[in-house]
Amino acid sequence: HIIPGRKNLLRARMSSFLIFAILLVMMPFTLWKAAAQDRDFYKILGVSRKASDKEIKKAYRKLSLQYHPDKNPSEDASSKFADVAAAYECLSDEEKRKTYDRYGEEGLQKMEARQNAGGGGDPFSSMFEAFGFGGFGGRRGRGDGERRTPDLTLPLRVSLRQLYLGDIFDMTYIREVLCTNHGECEKNCPDCHGPGVRVKTQQLAPGFVQQVQASDPNCVARGKCWRRGCKACPNGQTETEQISLTVDLAPGLAEGDNIRFEGVASEQIGHIPGDLVLLVAPIRHEYFERRGDDLHTTINIPLKDALVGFSTEINHLDGHKVLLRKEDVTYFGQVVKIRGEGMPKKGGTGGFGDMYVECSITFPAQLSEEQKASLREIL
Repeated sequence: HIIPGRKNLLRARMSSFLIFAILLVMMPFTLWKAAAQDRDFYKILGVSRKASDKEIKKAYRKLSLQYHPDKNPSEDASSKFADVAAAYECLSDEEKRKTYDRYGEEGLQKMEARQNAGGGGDPFSSMFEAFGFGGFGGRRGRGDGERRTPDLTLPLRVSLRQLYLGDIFDMTYIREVLCTNHGECEKNCPDCHGPGVRVKTQQLAPGFVQQVQASDPNCVARGKCWRRGCKACPNGQTETEQISLTVDLAPGLAEGDNIRFEGVASEQIGHIPGDLVLLVAPIRHEYFERRGDDLHTTINIPLKDALVGFSTEINHLDGHKVLLRKEDVTYFGQVVKIRGEGMPKKGGTGGFGDMYVECSITFPAQLSEEQKASLREIL
């Protein structure tokens, strides 16, 4: 026998479940229809759907320079540049890429809308939560207050051309890592109160004791110390490891900027590894000097061109030609500003600094009497 109130409640729940089931059945068709009108971000960047992060970044760098409105005067450059930026923003983010691969651009937009409104990452998670199926999994974070090994800072020698275009390249790095069998070489030591810390108890007088803290490299954790001469780790607590890192050099980085690799500094028992920090150290260029976002260079022009005007081309860092035309008199040391031909500005803003060209005048070694007379008449 079912009580009428509970019967109505059961009927309402069954109706909700049927609606939920219908939505689940219809959802793939709705998403497929929307996806048919979505932009193909992989096609825009010219990469496969299995492309690595490195391939996606390289494609983006190439196309963003190709279609940048400041560099490309064609009518469709701005729209293509926007498409390239949107494609990279999606495919360079692991969560956004997963959502896009599964639900298309419309699903991605729904996810972003929910995140902006304070919702979760899955655009359809609220549907499950509404029927009591929410709350799967959780986030895990690294605890605070843990001992860390020191960060390691190294110079990163790169060319001015690399800083102009951006670059992605691999580098090898040698660090110290814990011996694979280090657990077999630890023994119980009650006096150890943490990595490198031993506490000794001294009796000052009958009934009076004092605890003295001292440094001891053999202490590897609280209550644990290292067994010297342990055969499981013949080289000691650590051993040498060579790892490969992919350096992503964004366009516009400057001297002193850093690229950080978290948790890849040398390891030590009882510590979490610190970070490797690469400090950008530009190699001096033969012709250009960088000052902020601007480029400075010097050209030599004959005295004749300084007097009557000239036109010349300057080879830029990426190989394109920068035209400099001057029709009036040029004096020695005059600086000409060319807008938008400097370094790209950091942060992906799309702007560029300026180029400043200093004119140095080359004088003839000597003049004939006839040339002197002609100059006196003209000047």
